[in-house]
Amino acid sequence: MKTAIIYRTKHGTTDTVSRTMAQKLSADEVTLINLKKYPKPDLRDFGRIIVGGSIHAGAIQKQVKNFCKERLDDLQQKEVGLFICCMDRELQEKEFEDAFPEELKTHAKATGIMGGEFVFERMNFLERFIVKKISKPDHSVSEIDEEAIDAFVSRLQG
Repeated sequence: MKTAIIYRTKHGTTDTVSRTMAQKLSADEVTLINLKKYPKPDLRDFGRIIVGGSIHAGAIQKQVKNFCKERLDDLQQKEVGLFICCMDRELQEKEFEDAFPEELKTHAKATGIMGGEFVFERMNFLERFIVKKISKPDHSVSEIDEEAIDAFVSRLQG
């Protein structure tokens, strides 16, 4: 099945997760589409659409949210997977619920919370300051959840 992984990344974590998914879906033809570079992708050639983004200050990127709202009808005609990358384990379920329209979550064949990263080298001074103040780490931390990615891919292929 032709698959599009449509995502938005700020510091590269969602890109990393998307590429990992693409490798695990190697039996399929997978196209990665970054909404920053391609804000209005053509969905016609794809049977499966995976949509993902990262959570910053409790919300998914506006481009992801708008894409899902604007293309809801198109997405509901496809097999869909939805995922987020986030570091706040206490709020991750709520953040996922708030990230996507209810109709799309209900329609999705697979959903996932893939963990996240704080990549200090890719953050500006203010972002580093806020992360240190709120989340406490003072260095880069990666908590990408490989098991969550495997489970997500397995649900899509099942």
